[in-house]
Amino acid sequence: MLPAATRMTRREDFATAVRRGRRAACGCLAVHVAYAGAGGEAVSLGPLNARPPKVGFVVARAVGGSVVRHRVQRRLRHLVRQRLASLPAGALVVVRALPASASASSAVLGDDLDGALRRLIGPRTAGASSLGSRR
Repeated sequence: MLPAATRMTRREDFATAVRRGRRAACGCLAVHVAYAGAGGEAVSLGPLNARPPKVGFVVARAVGGSVVRHRVQRRLRHLVRQRLASLPAGALVVVRALPASASASSAVLGDDLDGALRRLIGPRTAGASSLGSRR
């Protein structure tokens, strides 16, 4: 489970991340990130340093039935929790599962997540893939 302060629950936050943020698709996932300076325009997020990153998930019906969708979301939540420290403060992150994520292993999902975050945020997440091996 993600800490309550990092869960994205408001529709406006999802809309801001998807509409105004940057997007990177990698394999089974598409990741949207909005933060100050994204795409050359400032996104009003309030005092950035005071806010932890917020993460939300979108797993559409195209991924599979209810059981499959919830399984994919649990796996993604676990992978993102390991990478929270590498996300910039105040960022709004939406992880959207594509239909291929239903049959992907956790290792593949983790690699795709790392690749998308690396493209959007930069080298901060370079060591994120090693987090799973330390635990």
